[in-house]
Amino acid sequence: MINGGHVIIYSADPGADRAFFADVLAYPHVDAGSGWLIFKLPPAELAMHPAEGAEAHEFYFMCDDIDATVLELTAKGVEFSQPITEERWGRLTRFRLPGGGELGMYEPRHPRATDL
Repeated sequence: MINGGHVIIYSADPGADRAFFADVLAYPHVDAGSGWLIFKLPPAELAMHPAEGAEAHEFYFMCDDIDATVLELTAKGVEFSQPITEERWGRLTRFRLPGGGELGMYEPRHPRATDL
């Protein structure tokens, strides 16, 4: 039976992004060998959305209080590339990874499957 998932973030500087997840976000991790860190993520959800054109995949972090989380991460030097916006399904922002990528983060207004 399937008992987990594995998310991959492609990066121009994976070492910097690994350090960000280890040092700034303080995510627990294992070293799979030669500094190849694999991180434990918080509980996750999976949703299917309709695609127009080529299929794409996205990853968003969720939080309970986006204002407090943005303040906490900003104090640790995290750069946010989008101000918090009000969406039908929650409050959304995006932040930059040291390797140049961006990830979304939102405070959901919908029921959370992680609460099951």
